[in-house]
Amino acid sequence: MTLDLPKTTDDILTRDVHLVQSWADLNSLKQNGATTAIVEAEGSYVTDSQGNRLIDGIGGLWCVNVGHKRAEIIDAITEQLNTLDFYSTFYSFTHPSAAALATKLAELAPGNLNKVHFGNSGSVANETAVRVLHHYYKRLGQPSKRKILSRHGAYHGSTHLAVAMTTPHYSDGWHKAEGIVHHMRKPHYWREGDGMSEAEFTDALLADMKADIESIGAENIACFIGEPIMGAGGVIVPPAGYHKRAAELCAEYEIKVVSDEVVTAFGRLGYFFASKDVFDFQPDIITTAKGLTSGYQPLSATIMSDEIHEVISGPGGVFLHGMTYSGHPAAAAAGLANIALMEREQIPQTVRSTGKHFEATLKGLDDLDIVGEVRGSHFMIGIEFVKDKETKEIFDPALNIGLRVARKAQERGLIARPLGHILILSPTLILTPEQIDTIGAILRESILDVMKEL
Repeated sequence: MTLDLPKTTDDILTRDVHLVQSWADLNSLKQNGATTAIVEAEGSYVTDSQGNRLIDGIGGLWCVNVGHKRAEIIDAITEQLNTLDFYSTFYSFTHPSAAALATKLAELAPGNLNKVHFGNSGSVANETAVRVLHHYYKRLGQPSKRKILSRHGAYHGSTHLAVAMTTPHYSDGWHKAEGIVHHMRKPHYWREGDGMSEAEFTDALLADMKADIESIGAENIACFIGEPIMGAGGVIVPPAGYHKRAAELCAEYEIKVVSDEVVTAFGRLGYFFASKDVFDFQPDIITTAKGLTSGYQPLSATIMSDEIHEVISGPGGVFLHGMTYSGHPAAAAAGLANIALMEREQIPQTVRSTGKHFEATLKGLDDLDIVGEVRGSHFMIGIEFVKDKETKEIFDPALNIGLRVARKAQERGLIARPLGHILILSPTLILTPEQIDTIGAILRESILDVMKEL
């Protein structure tokens, strides 16, 4: 059977008027229809409906880690659908692919993170982490431990509670879960350091965190949730030692640590998980999605410690949480095939060198007058544009600097993600050195073009 899909750009955009796009200026789309229709993909490239072949500089959306059109994953999904198309991991039911993937994740995750609950998005994974911890503390006779410590600049999802944990800017004009989240200082040394050394800034962040805990009361706080590197908040890398010291402080006050690795896991920073291997801290829960299947199927995982599971699985209660598609067979099969491919091709190990080449290439753009800071690590980079390098003053938001650079780059064959006055790159992890050099050249030409216009 052939699906009745639109073929031409006009046909696609005509039908697209019925689609409500995520994180888009819907009024702008309604007025000018500035939409790019992606119709094909292979390797590190996608093709739009006009026939333009573009480097996928955002990896779909932080997620197509192994590249597009990998037959190993597509075949695994097809085989699974031909064997067992769907059964949920509800009540007392399970199935082979979910059981096998849970076992594999327990093997890869650091420390005693051996219990896995599946969902279908990063937002759901983070909501699950909080619901689990609320239930955990209630069973321990500590129901007041409900508050969540997050940070300005964080991104943890867009569902009602997840967006409350996200930096407030992302919920402007929208309702969210109120009274449960406390946002702490953003760990962005370049913007927030105020003349301190990096070590002094770290001390200040931890002193602020300690003061916040004591003000709120540790007896009221369930967890601290943080991304090892902030993603949609602008690719913020915290100062050295921050995560380890924050985890130690939380342990001192009996507060659980949730590491949101929705973006940083599965090779993006050179390891399957970054919390322990890159940042040297052991979380109580890791949440992940995106790179778990490289985007081939929607799947997330909340990976919790044996100790947490022991409490929530004790006698006298039912685990009243889950989604219809938790552990979907085809999604679990995609996850297993994706991880097997990464292990066989040693993609995380390769990223430790190619990712550093990517990082160095993009950081080389900081000689341009409007490039204030290039930050990030490996295949996770943000470029912040400024009007004045000395004062770090940003451009008038109406100028849409990030969007202008992104459009120039797309004209030259590269998709990059604009975020106000920031441009984000999170490409597939299989880029060659030559492709990395091409991305650097396209970005330099595009930024120079915008500088001329300004």
